[in-house]
Amino acid sequence: MNSIIRTLLVSAAMSVGATSVFAAASNMPTQYQPDPALKTESVSQLRARVSQACAITQARLQSGVSEASLNRSCDCYAGRTMRSLSADELQGYRDTGVFNETARAKALSALDACKLQRPKL
Repeated sequence: MNSIIRTLLVSAAMSVGATSVFAAASNMPTQYQPDPALKTESVSQLRARVSQACAITQARLQSGVSEASLNRSCDCYAGRTMRSLSADELQGYRDTGVFNETARAKALSALDACKLQRPKL
């Protein structure tokens, strides 16, 4: 009886562990739906979105810092990131609302250049 319970507990723990690993490895939230407006916005409008998302994210990462105080750094980040994207990376962002792997690497470089914190992965 004890061995059956132990086996069930180990199986349950492995299942939960595997699920969390798959969720952590995912690049996109499971219930995420990209904004349809992304497909028709100009690059400057997309840049403004990226800058705004940066300010929100950085304000959360840097507790006690206002979004408004991050405008300059986040404009730097958004400008560098959007200028560095290839046509395919830009289209991928329009389609999914998130940066693909190669665009993400460029975005991380832009965070460093603009002296912003990298999000914890």
